[in-house]
Amino acid sequence: MSTVVLPQVPARLGRFVLRMFRPHIYATYGLLWVLALEGSAVALTGTAWRPSAATWVRVVSVVLALLFLRMLDEQKDLEYDRVHHPDRPLVTGAITVAELRGAMAALTVLVAGLNAALSVTAVLLILAALGYGLFLAALERLSPAVRDRQLLNLAVTYPVQVLLGVYVYGSLTAAGTVTADWRGALLLALCACVFLHFEFARKTAWEAASGARLYSADLGPRRSAAVTAGLAAGAVGCQVVLFAPTGPPGLLPCLAVALPLWGTRRFLTRRHGGWPLITAMGFVVVTYLALVVRAVLLP
Repeated sequence: MSTVVLPQVPARLGRFVLRMFRPHIYATYGLLWVLALEGSAVALTGTAWRPSAATWVRVVSVVLALLFLRMLDEQKDLEYDRVHHPDRPLVTGAITVAELRGAMAALTVLVAGLNAALSVTAVLLILAALGYGLFLAALERLSPAVRDRQLLNLAVTYPVQVLLGVYVYGSLTAAGTVTADWRGALLLALCACVFLHFEFARKTAWEAASGARLYSADLGPRRSAAVTAGLAAGAVGCQVVLFAPTGPPGLLPCLAVALPLWGTRRFLTRRHGGWPLITAMGFVVVTYLALVVRAVLLP
């Protein structure tokens, strides 16, 4: 029987990835995030930045870490999904817990091996991010409040994204590419605001179905919209502080703020439905892509 089942596992995992970790979205996000963070960190030193072999190790590591966390989320959300998303792969049996955990173990070994080529610091930092994800899964099982209260859950779970940003920046400092200073913290804050703008946007709506996990269900639509818009403003503020000394051309990425401005206006004037996600996704893509271009052209 095992000789029949085992060859099916890669195919089942492949179908899971294509459905629950759409590469054109998650891989693109990981790619742009790492390039924008690394490129900006290097450009702020006044040194011309170009992607290196180490850059691609960081990109692959972050994308694989995001896949690891997506597999972990699928398991810890199982009971919720049985009620609200009965078509999810783990609920339907299209994938099993054992198969996901085996894939997570393989991903851990792979990212550790990749980063061993960079430094011990890089290995420890990427494993810290994965380890924090595992800690969160255990914490949510033990604490209904952490599991069910959206804002508390965000406060506890978001640091895993911060740790991935610290991995990128920390591996750069370990390699001697940059020297850690206050600008590194501000770059991480910039990335946090960009991601959290999208996170709040996708969970902000005028109406909320019973049991829906929306920030607007806790804050109310208008206050949730204010937080969403404020996070975009925070990202732009970080860019102004970091890049204003280079002159007006260095502030071109700030033009991406037009997207959240339009999204905020549309959400507040329509007074029904959810936040226009195309504006939030566009803000992420345009901001990071503009930062990459800036790093290449304006050291």
